[in-house]
Amino acid sequence: MKCFLALAVFCAFALGLHAQVVDTTVCDVLKDPKSFDGKTVRIKATVAAGFDQFVLKGSGCGHYVNAIWLSYPEGSKTKAGPVALLQVQMAHNFTGTVPAIARTPVTLDKSKDFKQFDSLLSTPQKGTAMCLGCTRYEVNATLVGRLDGVDDAGVRRDAAGKIVGVSGFGNLNLYKARLVLQSVSDVTPQEVDFTKTDPITKSDTPPDTPYQAPLDAITAAHHAALGFPGTPLGAELERAAAAFGKPGEHNGVNIGTGATNEASAKDEAQGAKDSPDGVLFNCTFNMSRLPGIALTRAIIHMGEHVADLRNPPADLAGANLSNLEFRAWVNTVVSAFAVSQKTLTAPGGYLLWNSAWAAADREKLLNDTLEMFLVREELLSR
Repeated sequence: MKCFLALAVFCAFALGLHAQVVDTTVCDVLKDPKSFDGKTVRIKATVAAGFDQFVLKGSGCGHYVNAIWLSYPEGSKTKAGPVALLQVQMAHNFTGTVPAIARTPVTLDKSKDFKQFDSLLSTPQKGTAMCLGCTRYEVNATLVGRLDGVDDAGVRRDAAGKIVGVSGFGNLNLYKARLVLQSVSDVTPQEVDFTKTDPITKSDTPPDTPYQAPLDAITAAHHAALGFPGTPLGAELERAAAAFGKPGEHNGVNIGTGATNEASAKDEAQGAKDSPDGVLFNCTFNMSRLPGIALTRAIIHMGEHVADLRNPPADLAGANLSNLEFRAWVNTVVSAFAVSQKTLTAPGGYLLWNSAWAAADREKLLNDTLEMFLVREELLSR
C-alpha cells in the first residue's frame, strides 16, 4: 500500500510538472509578453541566427518587433548566436534605482537534437565574399524553455532626454520577450536561398586583414571615415567610430569578445563599472565569425547604435528597432564603399552593396533592399 501511495504521489507530481509547460505561439507571446514572464513554454517556430539577431520568428504578428529573442543558459558553451551584440546597462554610478530581478535557473538539455540544432544555426554561408553574420540554415523546431517578458523594451528617458532606465532583451534591449532554452526537438533544417547573390559575389574576396583585437578595427573605422572628407557621410562614419572613445578612455562603452548567446543575470543587474552619464553600453563580438575586415563593419554598425542611443539626433529620439537598424546598416554599407569593397550581403541573402551598380541607382537599390531585409528577414516594422 505504501508503495502504491508513493507511486501515486510521484505520478501526480509528474503530471503537475507537465501541466506547468504552456503551449503557445510567438504571436500569442508578443500580444502580452509580461503575462508569460517566468513561465515554462513550448513553442513551434522558425529560429534564425544572424548578424545581431538570434530569434524565434513570428511573421505577421503585427508588432514593431515580430520575434522572441533566444538565449542559452549561462555557461552553456555553445556555438550558435549573433556575431555582434549591444546591450545597455545602468552603470555603477547611476543614482536611480535598478530593480532586483530573480529568475528560475534553466538547465540546457544537450541532447542529440540540440547538438544538431546548434550546429545548423552556426554553420556559416559558404563563399569568400563578405556576408555579415550569414548562416547557411534556419531551423524549424519545437522549443521548450523559460519565457522572460516585459511590458516595455528599450531605454527609458526623462523629460530632458537622459537615459534613466532600461528593460528588455537581446540587441539594444529592444525585444519584449526572451526564451531561455531548456530543450529542443523536431529539428528540421531550412536552407537559406543565396542563389540570387552567389553569381554576383562569387569572385569577390575582401582584403584579408586579420585584426588581433577590436581596437585595431576601431582604428580602421576611423580611417574609413577619411574616405569622405568634409562630407556628412564622413562625419557619420567618424561619429560611429568615435563612439568607442579614445584609447585608454573610460567612456562607458565596454568591448568584449566571445559568447553572445547566453542569458546572464549580471546583465540585468546594475553594472560594476562607472560611466560619464551613468549608462554602460556593452558590445560583444564573436571574433571567430568576423574574419578580416568584417570586424570593422561590425564596429561601425555597433558604433552607430551606441551613438544613436547615447546622443540621438532630434528626429531619432524614441526610434524603434527598425529605424535604428536602418541607420546602422546604411553606415555599414557606406564604410564598405569607403574602402572600395565590391559587395556586402546581409543574412538571408540580401545584397546591400554592389560596386557594379550604376551610381544613379545605388541609393534606391540600397534603400529598397534594406527595407525588404528588415521586414522579411529581421521581422521589424516602422
